[in-house]
Amino acid sequence: MAKGKVVKTVETLGDYLRQQREGAQLSLRQLAEQAGVSNPYLSQIERGLRRPSAQVLQQLAKALRISAEQLYVRAGIVSPEEGVGGSVELAILGDSALTERQKQSLLDVYASFLALNRTTTQPKE
Repeated sequence: MAKGKVVKTVETLGDYLRQQREGAQLSLRQLAEQAGVSNPYLSQIERGLRRPSAQVLQQLAKALRISAEQLYVRAGIVSPEEGVGGSVELAILGDSALTERQKQSLLDVYASFLALNRTTTQPKE
């Protein structure tokens, strides 16, 4: 079930990226060049076949001149709900001293703590 959610999130991200690219009147090739990624890789992201790292999302946001936070929300890295994460996740993503793998590990642990706290604080029926 969680896997289905990831695929849905990535598809939503791909659709959003395509809309932003078309709105900026950029071809797939032009955006890939400006973001420093390969044309096939960007195509796979737009089609929901690949899930980009936070670093790739930052590069795409810069090339599209949009907020990286919007892409993080679309990719499921940052929760759109108020009061849920956000600043911690953004701090992790913005830390240049961490590798992409370390960032993802920290984000996974943080998300698991949030989920655990939600289940333990809910009233029992």
